[in-house]
Amino acid sequence: MKRFFIGNRGIGKEIARQLATKGFRVVLTARDSKAGTKAASSIKGDIGFLVLDVADDQSITQAAESFAKESDRLDVLVNNAGIYPDEGFDILTVPRELLTGTFQTNTFGPIRVIQAFLPFLSRADKARIINLSSGYGELDGLSSSVPSYCLSKLTLNGATIMFDQALRSRGIAVNSVCPGWVRTDMGGPSASLSVEEGADTSVWLASEAPHSLSGKFFRGRREISW
Repeated sequence: MKRFFIGNRGIGKEIARQLATKGFRVVLTARDSKAGTKAASSIKGDIGFLVLDVADDQSITQAAESFAKESDRLDVLVNNAGIYPDEGFDILTVPRELLTGTFQTNTFGPIRVIQAFLPFLSRADKARIINLSSGYGELDGLSSSVPSYCLSKLTLNGATIMFDQALRSRGIAVNSVCPGWVRTDMGGPSASLSVEEGADTSVWLASEAPHSLSGKFFRGRREISW
């Protein structure tokens, strides 16, 4: 039985829904217990829930300890948490505290979650890690008007490359995904893609893509440049 971590709304919730239909044991995570439990109960299939705040190391440690009571392995880890707090700022005005806060959630959080759950991933057969990034994290996609988000996703992509280097010999695939412009709370109602379309590449990497694909950046099931 496969086990899998994800967020509790938007693209994360949709990835969870689609993988549940494929027979995955899905474990959603969220900072808010009430919201996470509600999200889990709305999905048909084998769904669990754990409280997890990716910006808090103690919360990450507690989530890993709670997971250990249920299973000794983790087949797929999806890092989906993200914030987009740059409205009103650009690279000329963004304050240090905003940069720090964005990196805590978008970059440092995924790194620490991978570290905390690595023992479980290491016990799985051909485990997979999927980091939800953005076109704003591409070198050619950086925007001076979206400073903290762009830089956090650029650095997350760098972390994906490093984790691939460190984990490939252990049989763990690590990739980044740009879901595209998706109609979520973050993307807004004018976005070009549905949430189902935005989840597709992550679901593919989690369930169907060749495990040999690692250390890459994908959009629409195709490799794109960093």
